[in-house]
Amino acid sequence: MIEPSPTPLTGKALLQKIKECSHLAKREQAKMCGYFSKNRVNLVEFYEASVAARGIALDPEQARDRRGREPTHRVSVHKNGQIVIGATYTQSMGLNPGDEFLIKLGYKHIHLHQISPNGHSDSRETETKE
Repeated sequence: MIEPSPTPLTGKALLQKIKECSHLAKREQAKMCGYFSKNRVNLVEFYEASVAARGIALDPEQARDRRGREPTHRVSVHKNGQIVIGATYTQSMGLNPGDEFLIKLGYKHIHLHQISPNGHSDSRETETKE
């Protein structure tokens, strides 16, 4: 018979015990892995520890777009020669489909100057450096 752990397991030991107890219900697995107190099973702590043991970081405070990826400040040139600025940036700048920009090339940088509806360059500037 599988004995419950006196202290909550973590890491590889937790994953091994979960594997040994895979035939049991989740509440029983949590108990066997040490995630219980006098009158209750700590399922949330058990799930968090098992996710962490698998190497998956859960940090709800991080800024993420709707697909779960973090915005980065790096882009690369695609095979077709294009550079894509993601929706996270265009939304944070308040840009809309159809907005136009003047492209000004510098030494190892690109300046984008937004064109206002009356045809003048706006003061807003986005810079990409490589």
